[in-house]
Amino acid sequence: MEPEFVFVPSVFKHGVTEEDIRYAYETKIYDGPLQDYGNKYGFVGFNRTGNPIEVFYNPIGNDTVKVFHAMNCREGTLAQLR
Repeated sequence: MEPEFVFVPSVFKHGVTEEDIRYAYETKIYDGPLQDYGNKYGFVGFNRTGNPIEVFYNPIGNDTVKVFHAMNCREGTLAQLR
């Protein structure tokens, strides 16, 4: 079941669309806490053209997440999420 997404406007500054974020959630290969960042989490999934993207979020309630970052996945992100 997909959570309810709340998008911070700056999440779109790297050109990732809401549709790509939702698709990445459906195709995620990792979802978990960001090391050393408290209540921040991230997932890596694929956009609608098959490229990996990273999405960072905060849980803000039952089945609701505030998405504050999305962009093409960086190698450093993969290392931080492991």
